[in-house]
Amino acid sequence: MQCPLLYRFRVIDKLPQKPSEAATRGTLVHAVLERLFDKPAAERTPGGATALIPGQWDRLLESKPELGELFAEDPEGERLARWLGQAEQLVERWFSLEDPTRLEPAERELFVETELESGLRLRGVIDRIDVAPTGEVRIVDYKTGKAPRPEYAEGALFQMKFYALVIWRLKGVVPRRLQLVYLGSGDVMTYDPVVADLERVERKLLALWEAISLATRTGEWRPRPTKLCGWCDHQALCPEFGGTPPVYPLTVRPAGPADDDQGRMEPVRAGADLPAALDGH
Repeated sequence: MQCPLLYRFRVIDKLPQKPSEAATRGTLVHAVLERLFDKPAAERTPGGATALIPGQWDRLLESKPELGELFAEDPEGERLARWLGQAEQLVERWFSLEDPTRLEPAERELFVETELESGLRLRGVIDRIDVAPTGEVRIVDYKTGKAPRPEYAEGALFQMKFYALVIWRLKGVVPRRLQLVYLGSGDVMTYDPVVADLERVERKLLALWEAISLATRTGEWRPRPTKLCGWCDHQALCPEFGGTPPVYPLTVRPAGPADDDQGRMEPVRAGADLPAALDGH
């Protein structure tokens, strides 16, 4: 939705992306908040949480050694220390937003996947699922950035509605609450979905997949310039910045009679040269 050409670069061309300090810090904080719930409730303290940071950073480096490149030009370790300090601040701020001593998550970092009637598979990883004694489900997602302005709130909630749709199709239960916890600004955004919300999301996803399928067949992936372009790793290959994309790796098939101006196509199925699913991020 942000940029069709970037989708092509990531999913079809599979171009590598450089690790970033912000994204890696987010991964580290997520790991700490996940592991904190391994401790007994009384030990889930700010000090206990920040004490997990060095070990989780070591684990990240072990699983992804390329992350070490982030601080390769930091011989004194000053940037690394400052970066770890920023992660500590985010973790500590979480304690002003939620009380982990009163939480016992039903699931953490849960991989979910379901297939719609169209054949399209949806999948993602949910940070946390809480289940009340009365059975109500709450989906929680941590964000290490700042909360969006009100006019952009709907876009922020789309990911959560995506997860809610997957849970509904898997379990037959509409989550009672969707909760976004913004550690960067200390805000909590909540939304209580209903069936009509999830049905709209399903229709939107199917329309999005039709557009992806059409672009995959025709090779027409257009860039969509926004302020986010400044953070893109692929500006050198983007026509908006004078670049030329790599040779398209798939066979191009011109749009046929079934592909009218609205992009209608046959029901979505995973093909040999198509990505098989939409991932929630």
